[in-house]
Amino acid sequence: MWNMLLSAPVLVKVFVALALILIVNRACGQLVVSLAVGALVLAVWSGHPAAAMGRIVWASVWSPDNALLLVVVYQVIALSSQMSASGVMGDLLDSVRGLVSRRAAMAVLPALIGLLPMPGGAIFSAPLVESCDAEGALPARTKALANHWFRHIWEYWWPLYPGVLLAMQITKLEVWQFMVLGVPLTLCAVAAGWLFLLRRIPAEAGPAPAPGARRAHRTLSAMLPILVVIGCYGVVRLAHAGLSSVRPGLPAMNRYLPMLLGLCGAMAVLQVQRPIRSAQWRDVLLSRQAGKMVLLVMVVRIYGAFIEATLPDGRTLVAHMHAEMADSGIPVPAIVMLLPLVSGLATGLAIGFVGASFPIVMSLIGEDPSAATRMAATALAYGFGHVGQLLSPVHVCLVVTSEYFRTSVFANAAGLLRLAAVVLAGSLGMYVLLNVF
Repeated sequence: MWNMLLSAPVLVKVFVALALILIVNRACGQLVVSLAVGALVLAVWSGHPAAAMGRIVWASVWSPDNALLLVVVYQVIALSSQMSASGVMGDLLDSVRGLVSRRAAMAVLPALIGLLPMPGGAIFSAPLVESCDAEGALPARTKALANHWFRHIWEYWWPLYPGVLLAMQITKLEVWQFMVLGVPLTLCAVAAGWLFLLRRIPAEAGPAPAPGARRAHRTLSAMLPILVVIGCYGVVRLAHAGLSSVRPGLPAMNRYLPMLLGLCGAMAVLQVQRPIRSAQWRDVLLSRQAGKMVLLVMVVRIYGAFIEATLPDGRTLVAHMHAEMADSGIPVPAIVMLLPLVSGLATGLAIGFVGASFPIVMSLIGEDPSAATRMAATALAYGFGHVGQLLSPVHVCLVVTSEYFRTSVFANAAGLLRLAAVVLAGSLGMYVLLNVF
């Protein structure tokens, strides 16, 4: 019986492992547990001995890239908490509300919160969206959809998102390459939000803004932490590139080091700008949410390591899947679309669909694909996966938004289908263009 199970097609093993992740996640509501169970079942079913499984886990957790990725994920959440505790986030939002109409504010406010990926951050922007409709003239569902949709428009490429960081690591794309793919999808998301949500909202003017110089200073001051991260990242990368041109033998820089330095710099600048008390620092640094996110990323990378590992027969899952795909005639683009979509629906997290599906997607496009091939597959997979997580009934932001506005999770997901279709069309268009040119 066991030998018969071991001889099952690798694609069956992978899809069963994904289905098991969905089932366990629905049963216990713990993505870490469900991913760990899926990884264990896949590893055992693939025929890895216990000792080999231990070595794979150890190598995955303590590799330099993975270790620094975990630190960056922790730092991102810590900076978000520090900005909230110091009041900088509130100042930034107040500045925006004095500049734009109600209709624009209902998109800009959740989008600003989305620049810093706080777990369940939609609950932070929901009261701000509600404040744009003080007289209660707009349907609750419209406000819920606007809050959830525009909260996530940056997650296609913004490198502070853990899912984006993880996708860049798995696909081995540079930040600028990932941005080339993601920015058009962000534009598609904004266009869809305008077409199906915002244009139905009356464009009433906001409150009178403060005098120009004072308003600009306040906005710039509130944006300073984000600008420090971006600026430091660019300076460090350019400095290393310059040194490499002078000294060709200079070791390659870890891809997460510039981000880590930028985050540390932003936290230091913010503490000088808006110091917080030691008790608040304790809450920032000992955040349970940060610990859970770091653990989740670690488990995701372990799952990915088993996808990439060499099997006892000397071949990889990659080699087996390529052979099976060739024999079955299943189109690779169909797998690249559907696997992340289903993973996104199952996990409700970018880290979840990226970790569960991207190792497989990358394996399907060849052992040494060109950058253009990787970019095309990434555009297709990430667009479909992101839509899957946005529509997922277990997506925390969708759940808390629906609860705040007292609307149905499933009705809200259905209301996003037309918007999602625009993003999917954009993702397909990117895939076709990259393959043509």
